[in-house]
Order: sequence, then C-alpha cells, then structure tokens
Amino acid sequence: MRALEIAHSVKRRRLALLLVAVAGLGLAGCNYEGGDPRTEIGANPELPALQQYLLPPIRIAKVAAWGKETPTVAPGLQVHAMATGLEHPRSLYVLPNGDVLVVEANGPKAPIYRPKDIITGWVQWFAGAKAKDANRITLLRDTNGDGVPELRTVFLDHLNSPFGVALVGNDLYVANTDAIIRYPYREGQTSITAPGTKLTDLPGGPIDHHWTKTLLASPDGSKLYVGVGSNSNIGENGIGAEYERAAIWEVDRASGAHRIFASGVRNPTGLQWEPETGKLWAIANERDEIGPDLVPDYLTSVQDGGFYGWPYSYFGRHLDPRIMPQRPDLVARAITPDYALSSHVAPLGLAMYTGADLPASYRGGAFVGEHGSWDRTPLNGYKVVFVPFSGGKPSGPAQDVVTGFLDANNHARGRPVGLAVDRAGGLLIADDVGNTVWRVSSAKPGTTPRPAS
Repeated sequence: MRALEIAHSVKRRRLALLLVAVAGLGLAGCNYEGGDPRTEIGANPELPALQQYLLPPIRIAKVAAWGKETPTVAPGLQVHAMATGLEHPRSLYVLPNGDVLVVEANGPKAPIYRPKDIITGWVQWFAGAKAKDANRITLLRDTNGDGVPELRTVFLDHLNSPFGVALVGNDLYVANTDAIIRYPYREGQTSITAPGTKLTDLPGGPIDHHWTKTLLASPDGSKLYVGVGSNSNIGENGIGAEYERAAIWEVDRASGAHRIFASGVRNPTGLQWEPETGKLWAIANERDEIGPDLVPDYLTSVQDGGFYGWPYSYFGRHLDPRIMPQRPDLVARAITPDYALSSHVAPLGLAMYTGADLPASYRGGAFVGEHGSWDRTPLNGYKVVFVPFSGGKPSGPAQDVVTGFLDANNHARGRPVGLAVDRAGGLLIADDVGNTVWRVSSAKPGTTPRPAS
C-alpha cells in the first residue's frame, strides 16, 4: 500500500513538472514581463489591459537558508531573530502581559479535482509552503526586555490549521480553519490544557482553498471579526462553494451568531482597527491569472454592508470576463479599495503602529507583511512595507522597511507573514520559510540584542 502511494505521488509530481514546464513555455512565447510595480501602489494604481492564459505563467522563488544572514532594515532600525527553529509560523499575537503567541500551522490537505490543483500544490511545495504542519501555538516570554525569550513553551496543541487569535477578558479565541474555539485563560499561564468550546463553525472543507481565518475583537469585546477567504481564484469551483466566503464576518461573542459584515473580498488575511478613527481596515489578496500587473492586492477601510467586487469585478468596477453569469447589480455598487499594494505581493500580515520604540515617523501608520509572488516576473513582494497614515487615511507611498528575504539569486531565505507589535514597541515578523520570528526595534547605542539560541 505504501509503495502504491509513493508511485501515485511520483506520477503527480511528474505531471506537475510537465504542466509547470508548459506554463513556462507560455510565458516565453508571449515574452511578457511585469512593469514597474511602483506604478501599482496607492489610491490610483495603473491597471493595464488584462490577459488570459491557457496555463498561467509561473515564477517561483526557490527556498534557501538564512545561514548567518538576517533581513535588511531601513535606517534607524535594527533586527534580530527572536525565535528560530519553529514549524511554519504564520501569525502572531501579543498578550497583555507581554507574552508572544506564535501560531505554527499549514493548510489542510486539499483534494485534487483538476490539473490546476496539482500545479497549485506543487508550487506551494516548491516555494516552501508545504512544510510540516505543527497545528499548535507556541508561547515566547521575554522577562528581562532584551528581545530574546527566556521561556518557550507549547501553549496550545492539536489544533486544526489555526491562524487568528483574540483575547477578550479571560476568554481566548482561536480561529481554526473550520471553527472558532474558546479557551479559558488566566494571565501568566504558559499552557492551556482545558478543552475548548466551539463558538461557531467557519467555512472549512472539503475544498477549503483559502484556509486562513484571521480574527479581531471589537473594541468593546462584544463582537469578533473574521476574515474568510474564497474557495477559488475566480469561482472555478462553482459559486455554491463560495457560500459566505470571500467575506468578513461579524460574530456575536455571546451567542455565536454571525452576519456578513462585508463581502466581495477575495481573501481578507489581516484585520486591524485604525487608531485615529476607530474604523476597521483589512488587507486582501486579489485574483490571479490575468497578467503580471493585475490585480493589485490592497489595503482598505471596510464599510458595513460593503461589496468589494470579487469575483465579478476588480479594484472597483473593472469587469472580470471569466466569471459567468455576470452580476451587473453587484458590480454597480462595488467599492474601490483605498490603497493598492501592487500585484501579487500577497499581503498576509497587518499591524497598525501605536508603539513608542520605533521612530516617530512610523506612528499611526500600517505595516504590511508581503509574502511574495509566485506568478510574476520579476518577483514582487517578499518584504515588509510601511504605509503612512494621516487623518485616518493613507497619506503617501509605501516604504520598504524590512527587505532581504530574497538573496542575490532571487532565492527566498524567508517569506514574511503575520505581524504584531510587542509590549515594548518592537515590530514582530513571522517568517514561515525561515521558521523564525524576527524582531525590529530602534537602533539605539548599546541596544544590539544577542541572537536567539
């Protein structure tokens, strides 16, 4: 039986290699590369004519080791590894006492329905996204404030592809891929062994294309907001598979009842409250396969009842001809996102900065972790950027803050995912390829931290 499974795996791998090679020939045949990604940043990005492919172009960054290297940071900053040797860290959450929770997870095994599913799985494997699935949350405690934890424990284990975390009072909520689970928590505890209680189901398998479910509590603690990604790129699994997906849910914390707060958001992977206005903001991964410069991923405020286009239109009311039948009624009210981040950068982490450690120019703005492209030449993303805010809105071009995740050969030493701000004001970055949590702080004389052991 084991030999048969291995044989099938080899066959699938060979088929994937063949399909990827054909896709590569398609790219060579059209001789088309992406333009300057900076033209696709801001409130008014350049949107070229769309292209359609029999097989989309693929450009994958091979995985390389960090070795003794670290990311590169903007002037006035320093970076060090807060924790290494993790297993696919995806998101971060800072508890009130300063403990850092690191969610280590990968997606559930996806079924194969068509050749494209094989390509997708192979791309994820090649790019380091099919690492060992820990399905746990690790706690890091830095008691002396030097940025390196003295204590590291398994906080919660045996989870189901977790991603989002939120603490309200003594209730700790974890968004697994298929449900929000509530656990009892008391300040300072280093592990939870009590069984969790289901608050509500979330859209899960069997397809579960976008498995990550980000989580954010309302300021008064009465509601939880959940980002639920689509089950496809552009509805190819049928519109029925998208029921209550590509949406931001609002969940009542007392009853578990939910409603759709906003829809048409293909994959909302990060939610935050903007500190000046108190409005909800989100990052979103947009659709693929219509060109290297389409469609820009984005950062936007989220309107209650708002529709943001997917799958019928993109960046407002630009029609996507691939989805049939069309819905002109929905397209007519599609909201244009506030801020484009450039195409295929894959934003997976969002942190509004209200800390005091980093230079004052970062206060009030948004850090975005860009996981990086796999279907664009040249590569795009693979960095953490900062979007300045003024008056509760983006007020300037995105600035590169943490780079160097790609080496000189365009191999990926790491890929940034979740972001968080620790109690001391440092910026934390989950790196799911380097299996590291990086900490960025102000470069002050005599404050260079020792590396994590």
